[in-house]
Amino acid sequence: QVQLVESGGGLVQAGDSLELSCAVSGLKFGIYSIAWFRQSPGKEREFVAAASSGGGSRAYADSVRGRFTISKDNINNTGYLQMNMLKPEDTAVYYCAVSDKMSTYMYTKNIEPDYWGQGTQVTVSS
Repeated sequence: QVQLVESGGGLVQAGDSLELSCAVSGLKFGIYSIAWFRQSPGKEREFVAAASSGGGSRAYADSVRGRFTISKDNINNTGYLQMNMLKPEDTAVYYCAVSDKMSTYMYTKNIEPDYWGQGTQVTVSS
């Protein structure tokens, strides 16, 4: 049974940092690329960041580039999203997703990954 479990969300102030984690089980994480998406109330889900299976290739949305860093630990089967200089507009539910067929570029093209987590809420106050 494949499971993706996000954690690390919370309520922070603008300018603060958070690190989200995505614990993955039930698959060979080392051959899966990983991505983070987010969704705010009334808005469509949007791509945030993606990393290749080995972690060496990364892609970011323009809105987070330079502030967020995606990484994956293939030994501990965990993906991460380090979020710095948070802004109120970063408030959303954040989801991790994985695929063994998708490149980082493909995550930006509204192609459905193989598996999703349940999401973790991030709220940034001004």
